[in-house]
Amino acid sequence: MRKEEFHLKFFMCVIQSRGLVRPPQRTAGEASTSSMLIQKPPPETDNLKSLHAMDDPGTMEGIPVLKNEWIMTHEEHHAAKTLGIGKAIAVLTSGGDAQGMNAAVRAVVRVGIFTGARVFFVHEGYQGLVDGGDHIREATWESVSMMLQLGGTVIGSARCKDFREREGRLRAAHNLVKRGITNLCVIGGDGSLTGADTFRSEWSDLLSDLQKAGKITAEEATKSSYLNIVGLVGSIDNDFCGTDMTIGTDSALHRIIEIVDAITTTAQSHQRTFVLEVMGRHCGYLALVTSLSCGADWVFIPECPPDDDWEEHLCRRLSETRTRGSRLNIIIVAEGAIDKNGKPITSEDIKNLVVKRLGYDTRVTVLGHVQRGGTPSAFDRILGSRMGVEAVMALLEGTPDTPACVVSLSGNQAVRLPLMECVQVTKDVTKAMNDRKFDEAMKLRGRSFMNNWEVYKLLAHVRPPVTKAPGSTHTVAVMNVGAPAAGMNAAVRSTVRIGLIQGNRVLVVHDGFEGLAKGQIEEAGWSYVGGWTGQGGSKLGTKRTLPKKSFEQISANITKFNIQGLVIIGGFEAYTGGLELMEGRKQFDELCIPFVVIPATVSNNVPGSDFSVGADTALNTICTTCDRIKQSAAGTKRRVFIIETMGGYCGYLATMAGLAAGADAAYIFEEPFTIRDLQANVEHLVQKMKTTVKRGLVLRNEKCNENYTTDFIFNLYSEEGKGIFDSRKNVLGHMQQGGSPTPFDRNFATKMGAKAMNWMSGKIKESYRNGRIFANTPDSGCVLGMRKRALVFQPVTELKDQTDFEHRIPKEQWWLKLRPILKILAKYEIDLDTSEHAHLEHISRKRSGETSI
Repeated sequence: MRKEEFHLKFFMCVIQSRGLVRPPQRTAGEASTSSMLIQKPPPETDNLKSLHAMDDPGTMEGIPVLKNEWIMTHEEHHAAKTLGIGKAIAVLTSGGDAQGMNAAVRAVVRVGIFTGARVFFVHEGYQGLVDGGDHIREATWESVSMMLQLGGTVIGSARCKDFREREGRLRAAHNLVKRGITNLCVIGGDGSLTGADTFRSEWSDLLSDLQKAGKITAEEATKSSYLNIVGLVGSIDNDFCGTDMTIGTDSALHRIIEIVDAITTTAQSHQRTFVLEVMGRHCGYLALVTSLSCGADWVFIPECPPDDDWEEHLCRRLSETRTRGSRLNIIIVAEGAIDKNGKPITSEDIKNLVVKRLGYDTRVTVLGHVQRGGTPSAFDRILGSRMGVEAVMALLEGTPDTPACVVSLSGNQAVRLPLMECVQVTKDVTKAMNDRKFDEAMKLRGRSFMNNWEVYKLLAHVRPPVTKAPGSTHTVAVMNVGAPAAGMNAAVRSTVRIGLIQGNRVLVVHDGFEGLAKGQIEEAGWSYVGGWTGQGGSKLGTKRTLPKKSFEQISANITKFNIQGLVIIGGFEAYTGGLELMEGRKQFDELCIPFVVIPATVSNNVPGSDFSVGADTALNTICTTCDRIKQSAAGTKRRVFIIETMGGYCGYLATMAGLAAGADAAYIFEEPFTIRDLQANVEHLVQKMKTTVKRGLVLRNEKCNENYTTDFIFNLYSEEGKGIFDSRKNVLGHMQQGGSPTPFDRNFATKMGAKAMNWMSGKIKESYRNGRIFANTPDSGCVLGMRKRALVFQPVTELKDQTDFEHRIPKEQWWLKLRPILKILAKYEIDLDTSEHAHLEHISRKRSGETSI
C-alpha cells in the first residue's frame, strides 16, 4: 500500500469514527466525481440556452443544421483521448478582435492536446500563416494559462492582403504542409471565414503546384491530401447569420452599458440630452439591445431607418419625456444609421437638430474602440470555451467530404452549420439594405432581432391611451417575491409600462405576499418606474413569505383593490407561492385570477426555465472576484483559493463560474463527491504546482455537502498541501445579489415583463364571465420560462413532477452537461463523450406559436 493511500484510509476512518461524515450512499452504478463518466440525458432533457434569441431547436431559417444524434457505444466513450493522435491543429484569429477570442483559443489548445493532437498557434492571423517561421509555434498546456480573462487576442490579429492573392495562399499551404498541419480553426468574422473556405477549396491545386515546384514531396502531399476548416465567429457586432450570439457581443454590451450608466448620472445633474454612437456599420444589434437595456428614448439602426418625419417625432418624444419629469434624454445611434433614402444619420446631425428645435443642452459621445476592449464577460468566456471544444471535435471528425463548417450557438447548444451558407445569408442582409429592402433585411436578421425591435417600439414610441373605453380597463398587480435579484426592477418597469400601453390599471405591491396581505399596494403611472432598468435589487421590496397563512387577508385585498391578474417576479418562493395560490382556489374564489411567475433569482433554480433573471449578474460578479483572486495568487505563487458561491442546493453558479474563471474544481450538490474525490483534487493541485502555473482556484456551492463544508475543505487542502502550497478561503456572500444588472439581465427581464403582460391581458379577457374574472383552469397559473429556444408558459401544477422540493431545484438541469468541459480544461484525465455524431439536415421552418426573445 502506498503511503498516500494509507494516510487517506486512516484519515477517513478518523473522521467517520468522530461522526464528521457519513460513509457515502450511492445507488447502483452511480459514479463518483473522480471518475467523471458522463451520464447522458435522454433527448427530451436536452435544454438549450440562448442569450438574446429563442427559436425552434435545431433550426436556423434557410440554413441546414448539423444536428446531434443520441447514439453511444462503450468504445466511443473513450475515443476522444485518442481521436487526435497523429494529427495537428492550427488556430488563428483574424480581422477585428473581440473579447472571448482568448477563451476559444485556450479551449482549442487544451482540448486538442487532450485528444492527443499537436496544436499550433498562428500569430498575427493570416499574415502569420503566409509568413510562417516563428509566427507558427507549437502550443503547450501552460502557454494558454491566465489568458481566459484577457480581452483582445493574445496571439494577435491582422488584416492580410497577401492571403487574398493566390501566391499568398500558396505560401500558407507550404507552411502548413511542412508542419503536418491539416486542421485549421479560424476565429474571425465573415470575411475571415470566407477566406478560409477559399483556401480549402483550392487546397488540392495548391499542393499540386507546390509538388511541381519541388517545395514538398509526394509523401508530404499524400499525408496532407485534404484540409479541414472550422470557423468560430468572433465579432462584437453580432452581424453573422446562423448563430444566436457571436464571440465578443455580450462583452461589448457590458462596455457600452457601463458607459451609459456613467453618463446617465451626469446627464441628470445638468438636465442634458446625450447622443451615444456605438459600433455597428452594417448591423444595429448593439444599438438596439443597448436601447432596451438602458431605456433609451430613441435608437437609430441601419436595418430599420426612421419614417420621413422622424425629426418631428423625435423632438416630440424628447419633450414628452421631459414633461413627465425626466431630467435627461438618451439617444443611441449605430454608426451605420441611415434614413430611408440611404443618407447617413450622424450623431452630430441629431445633436444639431435637438439644439435647434428644442434648445436642450446636448452632448455627443462616440464610444469607439472602447467597445472592443476590456475583460470578456462570463458569457463570452463560456461561449468561447464551448465553441472551442466543439471546433476541435469537428476538425478531428472531419473527412474530405465534410463541408467547411462554422460552430455557432443554437439555444444552449453548440452546433455546426455549413460555413458558406451562413456567409451568404449574412451578405444577403447587407444587399437587402443596399437595395432599400429594409423589411427583408429585418427578416433575414431573424426573429430574435425583430422581437427586440418590437419591444423597443412599444416602450419607446407608443403612448398610453389618454382615455380608456368602458370595460376595456383591467387591473393587474405586480410584485417581487423571494430574495432580491438584479433585473427585477427592469422586469417591473416593462410590466408596468406595457400594461399602461394596453390601457390597463397597474398596481405595485410592496414586500411580496406579506405586502399583499397587509394592503401595501399603490397604483403605478408611467413615471413611477422611470430609470428602473439599470438599478439593482428590488425597488418594491421583496420577502420570502409565502401566501398560504394569509389567504383570508390576501383575498380581501384582491377584492378591495379589484385585482384581476397578478404578475409575480421572483425565485423558488414565487414558484411555490404560485402553487399555494392554486391550492387556495379551492377555498377562496378571490384567488381565481390569472397569475404568471417570472423567474428571478441568482440561484437559477426555478423549475420550468433554463435561466432566471439575476443569474447572469451574479455569475459576472463571481468571475470578476475570481479574476482578482487569481491575479493575487499569480503574485504570491503556490497558493490555492477556495471560494464559496451562493445558489442553495443548485450548483449552477459554481459550475458556470468555474468554467468562466478557469477553476480547478467546482463542488456541487447535484454531483455527489467523497473524501477520495477531495484527495484526488489535492493531488491534482500538487502536480500542478510542479508546472509554471503555480496557483489554484476551487469553487464550492454553499450547500453542496452538509459535512464537507467550506471550512472542512479549506482545512483539508491546508493540511495536505503543507510545504507545497498555501490555502486561502473566501465566502462571497450577498455581494452576488447586488450590483447593477448586466445587459443580459436587463434585456431578458424587459422582454419577459412584456411577454408576461401580453399573456395576462389575453388571459383576463378569456377568464371574464358573468361580469367578473374567474380563472380556475391549470393554464391560468403559469411560469414563464426559457425552454430550449422558446419562451413558454407552463402551468405551475404541471411542473410539480419536475421539482425536487426538498432541495429546491429542478430534477433535470441542462448545464450539468458542461461539467466535463470544466474538468478537461483543468487537465483532469476523464472520459469525454463523443457519441453525438453530427449529420447534415435541411431544416424546417420554425413552428408557429413559439416566441423568440
